[in-house]
Amino acid sequence: MRKLQYAFMTLAALFMASPAFAQASGVSAAPSWVPIGAGIGMAIASGLCGLGQGRATASATEALARNPGARAGILTMLLLGLAFMESLALFTLLIVFAKVK
Repeated sequence: MRKLQYAFMTLAALFMASPAFAQASGVSAAPSWVPIGAGIGMAIASGLCGLGQGRATASATEALARNPGARAGILTMLLLGLAFMESLALFTLLIVFAKVK
């Protein structure tokens, strides 16, 4: 837990330092960080989507093992939840395509 806290503190410090790099220094061709940020955002969204889908599937499998008679309801809710999770990743991909030129 402590390592995760340090990682988030480091990321916060890096994101707060970014306006210092945004000041004009006479160089006309500045590199664009949008594609890198979009790729990192898509990677995070896809990774967390995969983790969520894995947990949902594991819970549904466990629920089916405990109560096989509730198969229809469990399957319906599982598919609905998986569709919502996948749509979040697809919306992130749509935003990436809209922002990266």
